[in-house]
Amino acid sequence: MNLDEAKMTSLRSNRPRRIPQLIPYQLLRNNQRHHPAVLEEARSRSAKIQLRLADRITAFAGSMNFVWIHAGLFAIWMVVLEKSPWPTLTLVVSLEAIFLSTFVMIGQNRQAAFQQAKADHDFEAQELELKTNTELTRQIHILTEELHRRFIGESA
Repeated sequence: MNLDEAKMTSLRSNRPRRIPQLIPYQLLRNNQRHHPAVLEEARSRSAKIQLRLADRITAFAGSMNFVWIHAGLFAIWMVVLEKSPWPTLTLVVSLEAIFLSTFVMIGQNRQAAFQQAKADHDFEAQELELKTNTELTRQIHILTEELHRRFIGESA
């Protein structure tokens, strides 16, 4: 590794790692710039307590803390609390899997709605930019023709 590569590596490791905010009200509280579709989705999700709760559960269920807590609880349950833990543990794990799969679907629906809102916003912005660029190109063409007419007309 040469000196420049070592500097870049040390710069990357010293940078604070940005963790994406999954909970909408946190998106609205911080001062970072976000896409307008992100902010609109965060506002709509922050308006309902059910959606806020689902977002918090989904954020926690998708973390390593969730995995470690469950591994510890299940180990304690199997080793310490019950002599025959399998029937009850199977029931609890099955019920938890049902609810967690529902939260995963809620998260997927939220992501799909967000992606659609962002795509719609981007499309509108690009259409406006295309319209502006087309009009500017027409104006430039008119001015170019006028300049050619004046300079070529005067020299002839």
